[in-house]
Amino acid sequence: MAAKPPAWTSPAELHAAALRSWNSGELLREAAAPSGLHPRRRAIRHPNATQLRTHYTEAAAWASGWEPAPRGCTLEHVSVGASTIGANVLPAAAVFASAAGEIEFLGRGREAARHAELARRLAELDARLAAWALRRPLELLKQGDDALTAARVALWLAANPRPGIYLRQLSLPGVHTKFVETHRRLIDELLSTLEPGRVLGGKNYARRHGFLAAPDRVRVRFLDPAHAPVSGMADVEVTAACFAALDLDVDRIIATENLVNFLALPDAPRTLAVFGGGYGFEGLGDAAWLRGTEVLYWGDIDTHGFHILDQLRARHPHVRSILMDEETLMAHRAFWGREDTPTHAALTRLTAEESALYAALQAGTFAPLLRLEQELLRWDHVLERLP
Repeated sequence: MAAKPPAWTSPAELHAAALRSWNSGELLREAAAPSGLHPRRRAIRHPNATQLRTHYTEAAAWASGWEPAPRGCTLEHVSVGASTIGANVLPAAAVFASAAGEIEFLGRGREAARHAELARRLAELDARLAAWALRRPLELLKQGDDALTAARVALWLAANPRPGIYLRQLSLPGVHTKFVETHRRLIDELLSTLEPGRVLGGKNYARRHGFLAAPDRVRVRFLDPAHAPVSGMADVEVTAACFAALDLDVDRIIATENLVNFLALPDAPRTLAVFGGGYGFEGLGDAAWLRGTEVLYWGDIDTHGFHILDQLRARHPHVRSILMDEETLMAHRAFWGREDTPTHAALTRLTAEESALYAALQAGTFAPLLRLEQELLRWDHVLERLP
């Protein structure tokens, strides 16, 4: 059986190499601001004299595949086999005189022209944005005219760092609340280019940029009807500021992140139930009056549940967890689920027992990526263990 012909460079491989340069944004950057990378010589693996003797038919077919030369480049040739089977002139390298040549070779001329036009229009809005167009050329192509609209928002934010209005009140051509919401990352990238020293932190996007934002709200149930503010008004929702200003005559708070559990908690003397979904307990942070009240937190048995508990204790160190223990976990093996994106944060405010269970969840001791949602606990188990 004849040996397999060697792997000589094909036009498709040359195309793949150039495409990698395009996909990294390199070619668009070089087209806009040449760095000296071009002319670029891309070597072509070609048959040697021995291979010409043993695989002449294959070598001839390979060489014909390079005729005519691919567009956008010129081919360098070498003479091979002159002293053995006779001189054969073979392609040895493709030379691209400029980034434009490689772009032509890839058939991406229209995209390159579009990028150049968008970059020009960005620079017309503000010369500083040219740096972003150069750094993120493919993102600019992807966003298209939306990048120009986002740039106008970024420029407005730079000129109005503390607007003091609701985001809904922003009046710029082509801009509405949903546009800002769906282009937040892009707007922040452009704003960081305009003002590199500006700190863009905080979970609430509106507040991060000095807009007014809907206040955090706290929903509560008076589990002791005698302590409801108005007879029959046991389930109420107030702003976090209002909740912080209260001084309720209760002895115990039960905070849960599941609405059905919040609604199903049984009556209990001098007890208040508080609902907050996920990491939604920020409203409790400023309620200083909680320091004189027993506070219980009932969350999912997963890494994020313990992370929320740790965050609550940052403001209220006396918070105690309930139904977040190994006994509850093992009693509900049939209801175990999967936590797709566990947190690996270092939690410093857990008890020894909580820390051990948190570490076991991270390590997959009981099962990989394990979580037990609080809403899946048997209600008889819950009632037996509620303090």
